[in-house]
Amino acid sequence: MKTGLFWGAVAAVIVAIGVWAWLRWQPDGPGPDFAASNGRIEAVDIELATKYAGRIHDIAVDEGDFVASGQVVAHMDTATLDAQLAQAKARVLQARSARTSAVSDVALRRAEYANAEAVVAQRKAEADVAGKRFRRARALLAERAGSQQELDDSESAYQQARATLAAARAQVQASRAAIEAAQASVGQAEASIQAAVAATQELKAELADSVLHAPRAGRIQYRVAQPGEVLAAGASVLSMVDLSDVYMTFFLPTAKAGRVALGAEARIVLDAAPGYVIPATISYVADVAQFTPKTVETAEERQKLTFRVKARIAPALLQQHLKQVKTGLPGMVYVRLNPATPWPADLQVKLPRG
Repeated sequence: MKTGLFWGAVAAVIVAIGVWAWLRWQPDGPGPDFAASNGRIEAVDIELATKYAGRIHDIAVDEGDFVASGQVVAHMDTATLDAQLAQAKARVLQARSARTSAVSDVALRRAEYANAEAVVAQRKAEADVAGKRFRRARALLAERAGSQQELDDSESAYQQARATLAAARAQVQASRAAIEAAQASVGQAEASIQAAVAATQELKAELADSVLHAPRAGRIQYRVAQPGEVLAAGASVLSMVDLSDVYMTFFLPTAKAGRVALGAEARIVLDAAPGYVIPATISYVADVAQFTPKTVETAEERQKLTFRVKARIAPALLQQHLKQVKTGLPGMVYVRLNPATPWPADLQVKLPRG
């Protein structure tokens, strides 16, 4: 029992010495004008998802493949949408045919209206003649130069002519109403055309969205789904990383973070390739501290505050070494706090060829 306690105490002392040594010799950069910390290479993750629910028809890329911006990476099954689009196109043709018929009907009604107005003019002339005969017969009868029969006949003819004129005028009104109804049919047909065209455009947009494109150049990380699977709207199909936005995230204590300026130069040395020194630029310094103690009162406590910082690698440099870029790699990052201080020889930029 005592032996076990002894070895346990020895192990605790060894661990304590190791922790103390790690803290004591933790690299802090080559001099007071530099800061150093460890971190991991990261990139922006992009989820390629389907906009609408449906079945995956095929996936054109595999995990690890590099894709260009706009490259087709997957297709959703569109059999139902294709059928709906064919129906919508048929409705467009039907609506246009209805509009043509309605326009022809308007022309016909206008011709009928013109004819009705001509009939009115004719009936009015006939009524005028009949009126003159009636008045003449009445005058002759008053002078005892005509007969009552002639007066009655002329009056009857006059009343009949007036009735015929009234009927002709009513036909004009009916023709005008028919024109307005035909014009309304044209408007309805045009509205139907617009609705059918809009439905067609909507289906074409859905068909376009059924083809998944890479929004940026990058590398496929995972196949989240497989061909034949039925997905809900918004479900992920592929996961990719944007290799034009690669950076290393690390943390610096308050004293160092306060001296880091946005745009400051940095150098990254990866554990997997210690012989190379990668240039970077500080693109982000958090305005909120991490690992903040519950109370901050003394100077010693304030030194426990750390701030998250990002060192971004230039996109042009990434393009030159695209196939060598790998996320998740650990390494060290060095930040120059004083731009007037030159970089030491071991932190001069050194990159692989190609």
